[in-house]
Amino acid sequence: MFDGDTAPLVEKFSESVSYDCRLYTQDVRGSIAHARMLASTGVLTDGEAEQIVAGLEDIQREIAAGTFLFRQDLEDVHMNIERALVERIGDVGRKLHTGRSRNDQVSTDFRLWIREGIDRAERLLGDLQRAFVGRCEADASVILPGYTHLQRAQPVLANHYWLAYCEKFQRDRDRLADCRRRVNQLPLGTAALAGTTMDIDRQHVADALEFEGLVANSLDSSSDRDFAIEYAFALTLVAEHLSTLAEEWILWSTVEFNFIKLPQAYCTGSSIMPQKINPDVMELIRGKTARVVGNLQSLLVLIKGLPLAYNRDLQEDKQRVFDSADTVEACLQLASEVVAGAELQVENINARLERGYLDATTLMEHLIKLGVPQRTAHEIIGNLVATAMKQDVPLAELTLEEFQAAHASLDESVYQVLGVKQAIAAFKSVGSTAPERVAEQVTLWRKRLKT
Repeated sequence: MFDGDTAPLVEKFSESVSYDCRLYTQDVRGSIAHARMLASTGVLTDGEAEQIVAGLEDIQREIAAGTFLFRQDLEDVHMNIERALVERIGDVGRKLHTGRSRNDQVSTDFRLWIREGIDRAERLLGDLQRAFVGRCEADASVILPGYTHLQRAQPVLANHYWLAYCEKFQRDRDRLADCRRRVNQLPLGTAALAGTTMDIDRQHVADALEFEGLVANSLDSSSDRDFAIEYAFALTLVAEHLSTLAEEWILWSTVEFNFIKLPQAYCTGSSIMPQKINPDVMELIRGKTARVVGNLQSLLVLIKGLPLAYNRDLQEDKQRVFDSADTVEACLQLASEVVAGAELQVENINARLERGYLDATTLMEHLIKLGVPQRTAHEIIGNLVATAMKQDVPLAELTLEEFQAAHASLDESVYQVLGVKQAIAAFKSVGSTAPERVAEQVTLWRKRLKT
């Protein structure tokens, strides 16, 4: 059809083997399943199928050993493996591509790789959750100031804080599991875009490759990258949650906060200032989130103008997904180590815990229980806080006369809810930082994570 060779510049411009060679295991596995299916339907003989399988397994061993030579002129991992197979076993190798196209082959390989990536991320998220729950015994009695707008708001138990991150990362695990259901649909056998006239058994391949179902529409199958973008989105939320953790602990590790001491093995020094211990790992986790967000945006823009069915633009999907997976997995591994090794600076936290009027909301709710409307109680306690601020004392050091001047219903029982420890003890609602509620949640998380 073509009357000349492809220009060398085009070969260099259009190759993907430099990065999609990562799919070699999935490509071999998918091809083996395809070959055995072709034999089961009589398209190949059993002997031909076993020749193909043996050849593919030899190629996989060579790639794993680093002795296989990938050729740029063959464009991608799929053509490199197929050409090597033909060179080894002859024309039998040319029969392997019967009933499929590179379009459905690429999608199958990519789905297999993403499925494994989801499983890796899920395990790493579980490790991070276990690191947080592993802190709960030692930190059970520690109270932290909780913040909104980065201003001191209400007291919370440290364990309540740790479990907040367990909840975030559980949602990430749930999202990945839900994404996996859509990833785990087999496209192989839908061919280029319209299917095939060959006698194939797609369910046979799905069973062999442990797919939960078959992609139903060949035209959709050829162009679909929703599964990859959904995976990238799930990874982006993981990265965002890690970035939130990193930002907080970077602040907490400053002299100004001095709430936490990060493990020095995960910090670095300054090239000029000998006193510095810099939270570089947490800063990089925060910074690398930008890459993951950027990868997701690239993927979304990539597909925005593509008509059905396959277009070569889709070749640009893999680098973005590979980079997001690599980045998030590395961040999760490091985050688990940092969380497990960090030390709360309890004495310093306690020394400043009564600052910021963390018990004001508890006092307001005490007044509400005495029959005062919420908005009225809010105003009264606001005035009491202003009085305490002028005297530079906590609410608990105001006199009973000052409380009764603010509202006649306030009596000596007011002191039972003042101070952070008593404020913590006053909480009751499900999901709150009430000590008994938090203890229940710690027990549930230990059971769930089997710690």
